[in-house]
Amino acid sequence: MADKLKFIAALLLLIAGLAGFYLLGEQPMILRVLSVLAGMAAFTGVAWFTEPGQRFFAFGKEATVETKKVVWPTRKETLQTTGAVFGFVVLMALFLWIADKGLEWVLYDLVLGWKTS
Repeated sequence: MADKLKFIAALLLLIAGLAGFYLLGEQPMILRVLSVLAGMAAFTGVAWFTEPGQRFFAFGKEATVETKKVVWPTRKETLQTTGAVFGFVVLMALFLWIADKGLEWVLYDLVLGWKTS
């Protein structure tokens, strides 16, 4: 129950920061942005001390560790894959254009007898 109250308090702090952005409409933009950032910092600070918040931050750390394990493609592999995708797109566009013109010819010229110009 205490975690729920802490999380509700954190959400209220976040909402207060966002509301400050609009309530400070006459103030310079830097103050308005600082209001939002302060609300986000307060939200993060309070949420850190909840059990779900601890799990979320632990998940974030694990995700960072996992991304460091990824073997990213080299520049050459990336360019080859991109070229293959572009080539496929061009071939598919050409095929669809030919299919469209073929169906147009069959329907309008042969079936309906309408001569298109």
